Amino acid sequence: MRYLQDRKAVLRTAREIYEQKLVPGTWGNVSQKVKNESFLLITPSGMDYRLMTIEDIILLDMDANVIEGEHKPSIETQLHIHIYKSRPDVRGVVHVHSTYASAFAVANKSIPVILEETAQVIGHPVEVAPYARCGSLDLAHQAVRTLGDGQAVLLANHGLVGVGVDVEQALNVCNIAEKTAMVSLYANTLGQVKELGREDIDILRQEFSCYGQS
Repeated sequence: MRYLQDRKAVLRTAREIYEQKLVPGTWGNVSQKVKNESFLLITPSGMDYRLMTIEDIILLDMDANVIEGEHKPSIETQLHIHIYKSRPDVRGVVHVHSTYASAFAVANKSIPVILEETAQVIGHPVEVAPYARCGSLDLAHQAVRTLGDGQAVLLANHGLVGVGVDVEQALNVCNIAEKTAMVSLYANTLGQVKELGREDIDILRQEFSCYGQS
């Protein structure tokens, strides 16, 4: 079995999105691109996260051909592949159906940058990609176009996608986007929501790149 550490990371993250209630049932998907290789590891389609094992994680090439694995890969395989092809800096993709972010996706409204941690981790409003049916190439194209060089994108009437240098970072992006959406909805009940300005966002994001222990 190749790429054991990448498999473990994908499985661990898949279990976390379920345990953190970022997905109901078997929805959502997780992948990680193998460093310096044209392969990715992705969760299987429609499998219970609680029962998923490391053997169930599927190895694909960048044309969606199964290299190792007995199961059908995620329905959103093309979404993941198109993100990797358009973004060489990305090695982790996490797609969730979290409640608050999905509310913004249904309302066709971007998640604003209202928290310092949103500025630090994401650095931009999370925009909504035009609606396209799940699993379609159109969805992959719309998501990539709207994501651009950003860290997260909403899929209209669907959910949220976070990207990062690995699946851990991509999951963190999803968690921060979900928290921001929740706080924004609550804050709107209290009055006008004040967004952070571009200069503050850029400074916070730059400072965060040096945050913590070296």
